[in-house]
Amino acid sequence: MSTSLKNTYDSIIFDLDGTLWDSTGVVAEAWQAAKEQVDFINEDVTADMVKGITGMTYKAIFEKLFPYLTDEKREEYKAIAAKYELEILHTKGGQLYPALEETLKYLSAKYKLYIVSNCQSGYIEVFFKTSGLEKYFLGHQCYGTKNMPKADNIKDIVNDHGLKAPVYVGDTMGDYNAAVGAGVPFIFAAYGFGKVDEDQAATIEQVSDLIQLL
Repeated sequence: MSTSLKNTYDSIIFDLDGTLWDSTGVVAEAWQAAKEQVDFINEDVTADMVKGITGMTYKAIFEKLFPYLTDEKREEYKAIAAKYELEILHTKGGQLYPALEETLKYLSAKYKLYIVSNCQSGYIEVFFKTSGLEKYFLGHQCYGTKNMPKADNIKDIVNDHGLKAPVYVGDTMGDYNAAVGAGVPFIFAAYGFGKVDEDQAATIEQVSDLIQLL
């Protein structure tokens, strides 16, 4: 981890899955339940499968997992899976990374905090409801809102909130590429689901490293 980037940024935009929480087990449970409602999915859905597609857009996820389906059947399954996902997450929530609230409380006193994720509409709201952490964030954007790439959603947050020196924190190459595409520096959360070995501003091994770094 870099020694310090203090006084470098005015705001922090976070990815969600693999950066703030791990919901893969619950999401896999929901998608498996959805699979039982149709007769055209060949394989069981596991947490490892979900981890393998974390960070992709919701549409791309199902195209990668089920390439043998017609568009019509894929859309049918995706709609059922999305419904089950939000319902089960409302009940069980995801696993918050250690010291997350402590870290967000510290950061929110110095920086404006936001979330940009490639998730479906309603997913960030479920994170807020089950975690109780909404009070630390000033805004959010997701793929499901406009069906736009993550880079465009990062740009929207930057422009809509007048951010002058933002940084994006994420855990995959997709996150890195989105940050680069938005012209925003990137901090790699190495405890998440992906690997990044590029020109990121810093690498953190746990979310609480941001307290020392920023």
